[in-house]
Order: sequence, then structure tokens, then C-alpha cells
Amino acid sequence: MFEVKIQTNFSSAHRLLNYKGKCENLHGHNWKVEVYARGENLDSSNILIDFKLLKKEVNEIIEYLDHKYLNDLEEFKDKSPSSEFIAKYIYKKAKEKFEQISRVDVWETETSRASYFEE
Repeated sequence: MFEVKIQTNFSSAHRLLNYKGKCENLHGHNWKVEVYARGENLDSSNILIDFKLLKKEVNEIIEYLDHKYLNDLEEFKDKSPSSEFIAKYIYKKAKEKFEQISRVDVWETETSRASYFEE
């Protein structure tokens, strides 16, 4: 089994719904995103996924989120845009492009991360 990972980042603001505490208020993060792909088969160049192509496609997803108030975006309307929910959103969008996507990690801070994957 082979695994590759790319990293990217974006900045955005959000507020958590149905939450009691500071995070119910408008606040922002400089999010770090890690996208993983796994597979058994390599192409004729012995690569699983071209890093350049994976980065391009993932950065298009990230561009939509960058410097936005996430609660205003249609995908997050009336939903709490938690790190977990953001990871799921990025995973689903990336999976539309690459079947090998296996996990997405979204870091709010250097010490706090949420992951989404399917078994």
C-alpha cells in the first residue's frame, strides 16, 4: 500500500452553532489542511497521484473557503462549521476528483486537529 500527503492552508472566520463558550462568537483561524491518498497501484511513472495535480485540485477547493466567513457559505448555512465538518467537506470534494483520497486533516491550531475518513 502506498500513501501520499499534501499540505495547504487557508484563513477564514466562523462561529460554532449550538455551542456554549468562546467559540460561539465570531473568530478566525489560519487553518492547515492535509490531504492523504492511498492505493496499491502506481502508474507507469511509478507514482500514485501526481503531487502537482493533487495540489492544484485541492487548492481550488481551498480557494472557495479562503478569507470567507464560513457560516455564510451555502454548504455551511445553518450548520456549525466545525473543524470536523470542514474536514468532511474537503474530503468529499477531493474524493470527487481522486478516488484514492483516504483522509483529510484540518488543523485549527498547532495542537488541535480534526480528521475525516471513511472505512
